[in-house]
Amino acid sequence: MATLALALPRRTEDRLLPDIVEHGHAIVARPATIPDILVVLGEGAPDVVIAGAARGTLSAGVIAACDANGIRLIALAATDADRRHAVGLGLFEVLDASADWSEIEALIVGAILIPSRIGDQPASAGAHRAGSGTGSLRTGSVRTGSVRTGSVIAVWGPAGSPGRTTLAINIAAEIAAAGHTVALADIDTYSGSVAPSLGMLDEAPGFAAACRLAGSDSLTRSELERIAQRYASPSGAFWVLTGIGRPSRWPELSSERVTRTIDALRHWVDYVVLDTGFSLESDEEISSDLFAPRRNAATLTGLRECDHVIACGLADPVGMARFLRAWVDLADLITTDRVSVVMNRVRSSAVGLDPGGQVVQALRRFGGIESAVLVPQDQPGADAAVLAGRTLRDAAPKSPARVRIRRFVRAELLPVPDQAPARRRPWVWWRRAATAG
Repeated sequence: MATLALALPRRTEDRLLPDIVEHGHAIVARPATIPDILVVLGEGAPDVVIAGAARGTLSAGVIAACDANGIRLIALAATDADRRHAVGLGLFEVLDASADWSEIEALIVGAILIPSRIGDQPASAGAHRAGSGTGSLRTGSVRTGSVRTGSVIAVWGPAGSPGRTTLAINIAAEIAAAGHTVALADIDTYSGSVAPSLGMLDEAPGFAAACRLAGSDSLTRSELERIAQRYASPSGAFWVLTGIGRPSRWPELSSERVTRTIDALRHWVDYVVLDTGFSLESDEEISSDLFAPRRNAATLTGLRECDHVIACGLADPVGMARFLRAWVDLADLITTDRVSVVMNRVRSSAVGLDPGGQVVQALRRFGGIESAVLVPQDQPGADAAVLAGRTLRDAAPKSPARVRIRRFVRAELLPVPDQAPARRRPWVWWRRAATAG
């Protein structure tokens, strides 16, 4: 039995009350506002606080007070806005407001199930902090009778800087802003660029470290939290596994290790975004040692293991020629029915009048590509993002390029709301402390 404080809308409280009584829990307070909640927490009465994730009942002060008093805080989010508010605060645990009591009960008793590949120890009922750094992470979401696995999206493009990294970063940002947990992994073995693009240190490359741990079968959830860096944003934070800082370290990213790491990431977050390399060459064709490491193994494995491939190119004569030549190699490697084509930096100054129409016509004529996403050029917005080490969403939210990427993400990469099941699976978020310890 646990003592509970409820700070919920009346309708939600009435729905849960019979289950609370049936499970033998005691309600010791029903605070309605943040000041009321703080008074209750100051007295240290409840074991658990169940609060709405809206601004009227959830604040940084409430979370800090729960931490200070060792009180478990569970928030119920009724809308995407509530969920984003919780993400911005770095909330410990969040469930859908429509969640059954059994899901809430599991959190109260600490019975959070984690897939064995990334750690099989349940979280303790009184834990409010994990690791170090800021941000939030949903790690324990489980469907009854099945194991939750995330979706993997690989961003690929030919040589010539077609905008793979920029696209991968901003896709991750838009998915995170929609309320999902995201891990962005830089698996480019030629020129990893995610870390400098986001102003992060890359002395200890996160993805290479994950591959080493996966190779020894020790890639746990806690290790992922330790080696990953956090891109903090009030509109949607996400995890980042930085790439190798020196190209000579590519042998660490073997096919087997990359496969294991991607599998672990699937069970860690809702969406995994891979920033791949450009080369699709099969190394064994140019090597006499069939068991030697393959420099392109990470890219080839990422493309084969992912659920969706985003093939990007530059919308100018040179970029289009490179893309169409490489498109043939991509079609030989994977089936193109799970590939979306994105053409970056669409502009009349490089293509002429009606640049969008000309790009679409060229793709259809020379590549048999019937539909493509056209991202307009926005040099000021891109420069602002690079200068600040931020995403377009944070540095230039009104950028036409960012608007087009957001529309693409919502239309093609995220579930359609009216096709989703009536009762969504629980949303569980873990937050990390602001400082180590």
